Amino acid sequence: VEGVHLTVLADSGVLLQVRAGLNMDDAVPCLDFNKLVREKISMPGRRQERQDDRRLGRPGGGGNRYQMRQKMATIGDDFWIENEHGQKVFKIDGKALRVRQTLVFEDAHGTELAKVQERMARVKDSMEIEGPHGEKLVTVKKALITPVRERWSVKIKSGPDLEVKGNILDHEYTIGDGRDKVAEVSKKWFRVRDSYGVAIDPGQDDVLILAAAVCIDEMAHEGR
Repeated sequence: VEGVHLTVLADSGVLLQVRAGLNMDDAVPCLDFNKLVREKISMPGRRQERQDDRRLGRPGGGGNRYQMRQKMATIGDDFWIENEHGQKVFKIDGKALRVRQTLVFEDAHGTELAKVQERMARVKDSMEIEGPHGEKLVTVKKALITPVRERWSVKIKSGPDLEVKGNILDHEYTIGDGRDKVAEVSKKWFRVRDSYGVAIDPGQDDVLILAAAVCIDEMAHEGR
């Protein structure tokens, strides 16, 4: 442009615009190269996060998806938790539920993985998930914010408190740490009556997330 000179300050990466006849004190910043580079680098990461969130729960989207039964503690018989391909992955021991009032989660070979004492459902603000030897693995808590709004959290082992967001009563919610979603619960994936789906991100302990979903279901629908 006639009458305009451009120069780049190498130390800051800012492009300055200086009109002819003026000194550098009158320069006007017009482009920050460092900011431009940072945005270019960060944009793919944010885009990838959004794509990963959209894929969670979809066929081929990574992670695992399971079909669950509502009000699991009222079944009284063995119940198999199947994945989206219809394969039996985990089992709820019906005998333990009838005799000991305990929800016992086993793998496909009958090995106990986790358990929930059904009597704990009467403690309305929290439930605990234990390991095979009684060690505490997960705590699910419900906190009343207002008469119509509740806040839920899931603390797994020594990890961070995971927040539960969404419509708990209708089984449409997510479990995550801030922007990082680790699981999603929805009824839209399966058309079986009184069932809902749980999609779990790769790298998670699936049985503990499933047990947490059962605890949330028990506490949210207690007395309903």
